[in-house]
Amino acid sequence: MRDVTLLFSVWTWLPALLVVVYVPYVVLDSDLLYVQDGCNQTDSYKVKVEYSSTLIDHEYIVSYNGYYKAMTRKRYLNAALHDSGVISWKIIPRDNPAYENYPSDFDIVKLNDINRAGLDALKNHPVVKRITPHKRVTRSLNVVKEEEEKSKLKYTKQKSERKLKNKDRLQSQKKEVVGQRGKDCNESCSQTFYSSRSHDRKSLSLGATYWHSPVRHKSRRLLRAVPKQIVSAVQAEILWNMGFTGVGVKVAIFDTGLSEDHHHFKKGRIKDRTNWTNEKTLDDGLGHGTFVAGVIASHRECLGFAPDADIHVYRVFTNNQVSYTSWFLDAFNYAILKKINVLNLSIGGPDFMDHPFVDKVWELTANKVIMISAIGNDGPLYGTLNNPADQMDVIGVGGINFENQIARFSSRGMTTWELPMGYGRVKPDIVTYGSAVRGSALKGGCRSLSGTSVASPVVAGAVTLLYRQVLDIHVINAVLDRSHVINPASMKQALMASARRLPDVNMFEQGHGKLDLIRAYQTLRTYKPQASLSPSYIDLTECPYMWPYCSQPSYYGMMPLVINVTILNGMGVTGKIVDKPLWEPYIPHHGNHLDVAFSYSSLLWPWSGFLAVSLSVTKNAASWEGIAQGQITLTIESPPEGDETEPRRTILKLPVKARIIPTPPKSKRILWDQYHNLRYPPGYFPRDNLRMKNDPLDWNGDHVHTNFKDMYQHLRSAGYFVEVLGAPFTCFDASQYGTLFMVDAEEEYFPEEVTKLKRDIDNGLSLVVFADWYNVTVMKKVKFYDENTRQWWMPDTGGANIPAINDLISPLGMAFSDEVFEGDFSMGDHDMYYASGTSIAKFPEEGVLVTQTLKDQGYEVLKGNSITKENVAVLGLYQTIAKSGAGRVALYGDSNCLDNSHMQKDCYWLLSAILEYTAYNNLIQLFSDQNKIILPPAELPVRMEGNHLHRYSKVIEGHLGKPRSRTLPSCPHLVYAQAHPINKSAPFNLFQQQKLLSVGLEESVRVNHQDSAALRDDSLLHQDMLGVGPEPHGAAAVQEVDSNNFFPVLAFLATGLVLLFILNQYYRTRSKPKRKRPRLKKLHQIIYGNKIPGV
Repeated sequence: MRDVTLLFSVWTWLPALLVVVYVPYVVLDSDLLYVQDGCNQTDSYKVKVEYSSTLIDHEYIVSYNGYYKAMTRKRYLNAALHDSGVISWKIIPRDNPAYENYPSDFDIVKLNDINRAGLDALKNHPVVKRITPHKRVTRSLNVVKEEEEKSKLKYTKQKSERKLKNKDRLQSQKKEVVGQRGKDCNESCSQTFYSSRSHDRKSLSLGATYWHSPVRHKSRRLLRAVPKQIVSAVQAEILWNMGFTGVGVKVAIFDTGLSEDHHHFKKGRIKDRTNWTNEKTLDDGLGHGTFVAGVIASHRECLGFAPDADIHVYRVFTNNQVSYTSWFLDAFNYAILKKINVLNLSIGGPDFMDHPFVDKVWELTANKVIMISAIGNDGPLYGTLNNPADQMDVIGVGGINFENQIARFSSRGMTTWELPMGYGRVKPDIVTYGSAVRGSALKGGCRSLSGTSVASPVVAGAVTLLYRQVLDIHVINAVLDRSHVINPASMKQALMASARRLPDVNMFEQGHGKLDLIRAYQTLRTYKPQASLSPSYIDLTECPYMWPYCSQPSYYGMMPLVINVTILNGMGVTGKIVDKPLWEPYIPHHGNHLDVAFSYSSLLWPWSGFLAVSLSVTKNAASWEGIAQGQITLTIESPPEGDETEPRRTILKLPVKARIIPTPPKSKRILWDQYHNLRYPPGYFPRDNLRMKNDPLDWNGDHVHTNFKDMYQHLRSAGYFVEVLGAPFTCFDASQYGTLFMVDAEEEYFPEEVTKLKRDIDNGLSLVVFADWYNVTVMKKVKFYDENTRQWWMPDTGGANIPAINDLISPLGMAFSDEVFEGDFSMGDHDMYYASGTSIAKFPEEGVLVTQTLKDQGYEVLKGNSITKENVAVLGLYQTIAKSGAGRVALYGDSNCLDNSHMQKDCYWLLSAILEYTAYNNLIQLFSDQNKIILPPAELPVRMEGNHLHRYSKVIEGHLGKPRSRTLPSCPHLVYAQAHPINKSAPFNLFQQQKLLSVGLEESVRVNHQDSAALRDDSLLHQDMLGVGPEPHGAAAVQEVDSNNFFPVLAFLATGLVLLFILNQYYRTRSKPKRKRPRLKKLHQIIYGNKIPGV
């Protein structure tokens, strides 16, 4: 009974302990989550991040094909511009350590003449590589009182409750506000870097949409305590005790600077501080650079990962948070000269077409600089990756909280470089802790920050430790030359192969999973140079990880499904694919039902390339249903290094698994027009909602798997099959589809497209168009003038290209207006919001028109006050009558109710009603009861004179100062690979079979006694994870799913068992009869105990 009493005592105080541990960190309020920072404060603050990039008037970056001294570069420019007719030009001097003392591969040239003769002359010079406009980057950290946000949050909460009544599937939606900070807080105060994006969006978690994930639907749970030291959460102490502290590793921190005498850093460890801005200081005036450096190398209070690393500070942002592309280019050149090993870049932006910057990042990694960069704070919206973290040669880092959940702010994939013709790559690469992480404060002490700019230095610090252990292994094992092992590709391979996959999270949210420092150490210890693939297998049946591929089965006649695989080449900075990839269908698994085509990099540089796999279903499987499997085999080759005489080679096998169904009826097949969607970069394409002044650029790709993700899930849940068209309208067979779906189109149309679409509609194809605002006067009004750059930014279209859309639908007797409307209204029982939409100006009299009373937003933008207008035609439905069986057309003037970017109220019910009409000619009563309306004559919108759309368009080009149509391109034609069937049985789970090549190390590694137990389990796992032997294997190591969510369940079961044991003991004692003992005997036992006297 003494043991039972002890257990009972533990049971009584355990809940109190849990309350003490967990309650101070969270206060839950149904939809709102506030994280307390523990500071005694009167005012609380949060920080919002706003990013903008603007061109500098008449300034250009002239990139050369090599490095030249300043006088040589000036002679080249003089020679190029001598006969060009340009009278006034100059080289902009750069006041930094690299400009005068070292050769450079670029200059900033200001051409005061407006004509293009000077640019053409520079482009034609043989040593000039590229001419690019000079860009200015601004990152604003806006501090606002939490009280000022409360009313907005309350309004958001009320609106969420209304949505919950309308949509049961939105029950998991939450609004998260992290990091309140008081004015007087100085220690461990929480602060969050926020995007300027609106919080008024519903949750994009997959558990709330297509899957039913039990983890995502929990409303309340115990939260883990936030660790005081981030290094403890990642187990860096184990490597410290083994002697790895970053000695000799050069780490560059590109940020806002660092004070030379900050006491968190060991004396002598800050090796170099350089300023690349126009301010005369090396110190950090904001605190961001200090925090980042502390996470990497602090040795006091809030500990960093590598306290003995050599810190090189590059100040590239001013205290006003301004930077220029040229500052980064000079600083990057300097980092190459200084032979930096690891570079952390906790900043980024959406401009992946800043060519000098992108080229310089490639050059950095080609020089073996391992770059780690934050993926961005623009989540939970998809398609919001920041550059350079979205590049193949950079380690892109996303953020999670200490509950191992993807942080709401963390940007999501896919990459949008490849749109509209291709498909994006998997990013981020890995995720790690980025929420409420403690690091060094500006003037001493610690503070907590959240953001992927926090997660990035966590990985950078871990990489620094791993880099050191490879160098130390070289010292320990003198007979083995391991110095060649470490490079950007091998480090990335080790991190991805050792990462622990998070359950119920897809690959565009987590990449390869959560950083596991110890497993990465085990991987690098025995790493053999090799190539690998990301993802390492293609399983179109594995949900949710392989979303969106797993969300829709394949069938005969569908648009080819494109999977963009990244090739990482750890064997060398350059490489190639030998011969061609082979498609090897598995005979026992019906692999012959798949056709496979390839597109791939002709040269793998630097350290990486791509393999685009296009999958189609063969005709003989048009009525077949089942799982088809096979594998793709390719050989990667790199030149020999050192004393090697033979090229390095890796044979890679990429397993493929797809679910095939019979071809669905065409009424269920929807074709999404991706070809005619344009976005930033390269041009200024404004947001569809004019209210979003702090987020003016439309940069999310307008794809069904990015900012239209929820709409896609709704269509799939309704039984529709959505295919994506990345080519002109002349390239699809309209007889296979029920509806062509056009949303927010900014591109022009070929004349051949207009003719074909009219013919297709006459033959039975239906058309649905969701448009947006367009008004030339409003477009001129929403342009902005940058005082610093003296540059006007003018939109190239409105929210949509209404003049082009009108050209397309004019043969049907339809057109949109140039008016801009906004307002709340109701359709039946549904609340609607019209966000900067247009109206229907022309429509056949036989059609159905739905009108509403709305505010004239265009008048408000121009005049400053608002007026209302009645009978605004917002929706039109029409059955064309060219012939029997002709298609139907539906027009709606606003797409914001489908777009997750700034959605306030969705209109998925309306989309379902429209598709019911276009697919089955079923008109709901709400629309059939509309009164007949005849629209008055109206002037139609015209294109803005002087717009630059032809610079970015695939359809038009400039000719003698005016745009003209380009030649219609030929339709994409896939050449399917010849099948090489093999008699092979596929494993049930493709995820479990991938391995990295390794070499054996006979020497033991120095491990302290206290670390041996911690590493024992990982060593056993490592033996299974790494295949040893001469035969080449697949691309990536086995990854273990993080099962941390299992432990609360285990604790609950253990508690239940304890309760049962206590109850059992209690009833056993109650059931036994008690015997009365003689009082003398009891007294004897009290005095002498129960001991038996010895003889």
